[in-house]
Formats: sequence, C-alpha cells, structure tokens
Amino acid sequence: MWELLTMIDGNDTNHINLRLPAAQVVKLVDTPDLGSGAVRCVGSSPILGILFDHSIRTIAAMQTSTRRSVIGIVFNSTKDEIVLLKRRDVPIWVLPGGGVEATESPEEAAIREVFEETGLHVRICRHVAHYTPINRLSNNTYVYECEIVAGTLTTGEETREVGFYSSKQLPQPCFFLHQEWIADAEKNLATPITKALTQVTYWRLFKYFCVHPLQVLRLLLSRIGSPINSP
Repeated sequence: MWELLTMIDGNDTNHINLRLPAAQVVKLVDTPDLGSGAVRCVGSSPILGILFDHSIRTIAAMQTSTRRSVIGIVFNSTKDEIVLLKRRDVPIWVLPGGGVEATESPEEAAIREVFEETGLHVRICRHVAHYTPINRLSNNTYVYECEIVAGTLTTGEETREVGFYSSKQLPQPCFFLHQEWIADAEKNLATPITKALTQVTYWRLFKYFCVHPLQVLRLLLSRIGSPINSP
C-alpha cells in the first residue's frame, strides 16, 4: 500500500472513497482551490501515486489564475459547422485558441491563434463569453465568434487534423468544456456570457487522470513548455 499527501495551507475536507482497477482504495481530499486544502490518495499502485503526486505538485506551482486565454469559434458561411482541430500534444478535438501575449489584446490574440492553428484569417464578430477560473487549473478565458475573411484550412505545428464539423455531431474525443462553449455561442446572445469555470476542478482532473493518465501527463508537459507532439 502507498499513501501520499499533498498539503497546501489547509485542512482535510470532503473525503471520498473510490474503487479503481489501478488502486484498490483511493481517498481524495478535494477543495475548490489548492490554496485552501489538501489532496491525499491511498492505494495499491505506487506508480499511480507517484504520477498523481507529480501532477498535483506541477499544477500547484503554476500561477495561472491571472493569465488570459482566448478561444475562437469559427463558423462556416451557413453557420451550421464549426472549425475544430485535433492537437498534436494531447490528441483530443478542441476549438482553436491559446494564451494572450503581454503586448496584445484578447481580440488580437484570438485572431493570431486561429491563424496559427488553422491557416484561416478571421475577424471578430462577437464577444461570446468571459469564463473566470476558480482554481489554478484554468485561466481567464475570452471566447469570440469569428468570421473567415481569407485562407484555407491547414494543419500547423500544433495541429494534427483540422476541419469543419456539425455541432450536432462533433468528432470524438472532444474536450467537454469546449462542447459547452459551442452551445453557449449558439445561443447567439446580444451580450457576453460571464460565468465561473466551476466544471474544472481537481476532483474531476483526478477522476480523468485515473482513466487517462498519459493524456493528463501530456497536458501538463505541454503547459510547462515540453510537449510530446504526435506526428
């Protein structure tokens, strides 16, 4: 049996027991923010323990809550299909987007990221939403609806596949959060949506990690600047 404890300024709360193939008994202590709680796991797999401990400590070291990210939702001319891309570092389908550089606005970043990842030149049509983080797993994220002005779909350094897909039949696996953001964009509201990213939690990351440990590790490597890119 192994036991690991990652303690960051707080006390144990919200104990949950799980039964998993890789760890017969796992106890997770989860809080809304790593700054006010602890994560403890107990199980029979030392490898799982080491990997999860490393993942949590990597996340704790990241100062992401004040960083800004952008997403571009690019519709086709009839607005019944959306551009999605499959990443090279983490092979899942996502919307084009990325971080905002210090010298640019979120709108400029969205235009740049869409071009870098899809080969399309776009203009901003509408500010769809601003999503705010509740922990260090996510950033302040600005989502924009974009219109194509030039270019053709092209894979890039970070993109394995790219194409137009119906929102009613998205390719899989597709990042769950981006599916929700597509639904928000399709509401076509006159004013931007503002809400917290309550779906992105350490508990949800842990559950996903237990099923897809390599994907989580590839994501963490990408976030610290050492991506593993698939051909």
